[in-house]
Amino acid sequence: MSLVRVITPCKIPSSCSNFVIPVFRNPRNNPLAFRTLPKFNITAKYAQITSSASSTTPSATYDDTNTYRWKPMCLYFTHGKCTKMDDPTHLEVFNHDCSRDLPVNAADFKRKRPQDFEFFLVFDLEGKVEILEFPVLIIDAKTMAFVDLFHRFVRPSAMSEQRINEYIENKYGKFGVDRVWHDTALPFNEVIQEFEAWLTHHHLWEKKHGGHLNRAAFVTCGNWDVKTQIPRQCTVSKIKLPRYFMEWINLKDVYQNFYNPKQEARGMRTMMQQLKIPMLGSHHLGIDDTKNVARILQRMLADGAVIPITAWRNPDSIGNVNFLYKNRI
Repeated sequence: MSLVRVITPCKIPSSCSNFVIPVFRNPRNNPLAFRTLPKFNITAKYAQITSSASSTTPSATYDDTNTYRWKPMCLYFTHGKCTKMDDPTHLEVFNHDCSRDLPVNAADFKRKRPQDFEFFLVFDLEGKVEILEFPVLIIDAKTMAFVDLFHRFVRPSAMSEQRINEYIENKYGKFGVDRVWHDTALPFNEVIQEFEAWLTHHHLWEKKHGGHLNRAAFVTCGNWDVKTQIPRQCTVSKIKLPRYFMEWINLKDVYQNFYNPKQEARGMRTMMQQLKIPMLGSHHLGIDDTKNVARILQRMLADGAVIPITAWRNPDSIGNVNFLYKNRI
């Protein structure tokens, strides 16, 4: 795999030790909130690797001439830390608008049916030992459109610094985003606090209302994310399992029972192949996987699927999980 070009890292004047940036990333849908953060450098290695990784990666952004071409997300931007929004070269390489990867066409509404929820929170964790990446996309259940993105890299709390560095190099080095991870990663308890503030901003959750989601449900590609890894990470991070993680939608189970395909929907790639949806970005980079799962969800909604809760746990016994379908993955 060859690197096609190198973008000069971001330079911030030495007189500027801090700067103001927006926290929420979709100015068309959300008012901007601001915070002060330290300076950092930015790399385009991720763009180089993903652009050369597959010649079949489809286009997924429109430029001024209406040509359709894919760009990797600026992962500093998803964390609210991009300082190169006025740099044409940087903007040419990186996408800063997640909605461009999730378009909706008028024809998609012909068979669409009413849903039990107003919003779906598409969710795909990364990290087998501890959680390393926590991306969540809001999809409007009525319009099927992208609403907003929450994306954080997560710093493990029960590993040595040497083990963390090895883990991140092996996991994210191949994608070229290991430097971004080190620049932005936060402990899981801080990520959860920021996530809850983000949910509250969208009126999807309030702690005083019992801690459950409001008008929304998590959508995952499998049961592992919410059933296993979230409780495990909460134990490691010594925090109580949030009540909004008591139920979720395993999209694979809904897919299996809606389409009843000859081949079981063992994973995201299988579903995308069967639906003839080209994959965007890098598989096992959480933000890209989340967008691809969201694209499967959009297709299923357009095909007339109703997306119900498929799994729920007893708050008094979180290991006791009930499932909607007998025919499940």
